[in-house]
Amino acid sequence: MSRIVLAPMEGLADDVLRAVLTAAGGYDWCVTEFVRVTTTLLPHSCYTRLSPELKHGSRTASGTPVRIQLLGSDPVLLAQNAAHLARLAPAGIDLNFGCPTPLVNRNRGGAALLDEPELLQRIAGAVRAAVPVAIPVTAKMRLGIEDTARALDCALALEAGGMQELVVHARTKQDGYRPLVRWECVARIREAVKLPIIANGEVWTVADYRKICAVTGCPDVMLGRGAVADPLLARRIRDGRSEHATADDWQVLKIMLAGFWTRVQAKLPPHQSPGRLKQWLGLMRRSYPQAERLFGAIREARRAPEISAALQRGGLNLAAAHPQPA
Repeated sequence: MSRIVLAPMEGLADDVLRAVLTAAGGYDWCVTEFVRVTTTLLPHSCYTRLSPELKHGSRTASGTPVRIQLLGSDPVLLAQNAAHLARLAPAGIDLNFGCPTPLVNRNRGGAALLDEPELLQRIAGAVRAAVPVAIPVTAKMRLGIEDTARALDCALALEAGGMQELVVHARTKQDGYRPLVRWECVARIREAVKLPIIANGEVWTVADYRKICAVTGCPDVMLGRGAVADPLLARRIRDGRSEHATADDWQVLKIMLAGFWTRVQAKLPPHQSPGRLKQWLGLMRRSYPQAERLFGAIREARRAPEISAALQRGGLNLAAAHPQPA
């Protein structure tokens, strides 16, 4: 059966949003934002702060497994940290070779390593050897830095290093998040390697999901920003009943938004929580006109009480929303 995975999204998909999105249903597992491994052995608190789900069997409150993503370039240090992390019994460990941000890349992290397939293999092999076999070790990569010339070399290197699954984001580092995607390159990788390939990139609708599966030949898909823009997308793909957002969906989303706002306020200082809600609604405007109106109502608000009042005027029942564990 086809699998749907919720992507790691730095600065966006934290434990609060993971809990809300996975509660809507449809996901086989999700992946955290990355933990940067540089020069030290990180304490367990670093992982549990990023993923409080580790304290609950490495699952969200709705039961979706959570894999922890590591980012770095030193095979020995990554292996040591992965072995230390494994003591917390994560649902899986994922390696980041896809982050395109300049700050990460300047420090030889993420997609910056895609010109060094030999290094990718050493990292993969070291981490896999350091982690108990019962814990899946996977990787996520882009197609290259400026072009796709070494994409297949990188995929083969990660396979040789013992990765059990590989997510391929159908863009290069230079592509960033522009609408251009290279699904056909993912197809070539799928044909050349034996490990399962999970296709990723520019899936915003059910139609996009069907197209990426058809072009890449991959039955498994990772949803990123499309899952944030339409929080019911995975469920919509699963049930096959409605390809597009409906008015009834908004009633469900109002409950999700109320729960999200309540949990964000419980987690963050008052001056930070408004930005998180605006960030989510800003993406949701792509799929829901109601989100556009709600975003307009809170756009200028700077204080949490102002936003709560605007949300209640917009029909959200904040009194019924209660924080839940991750």
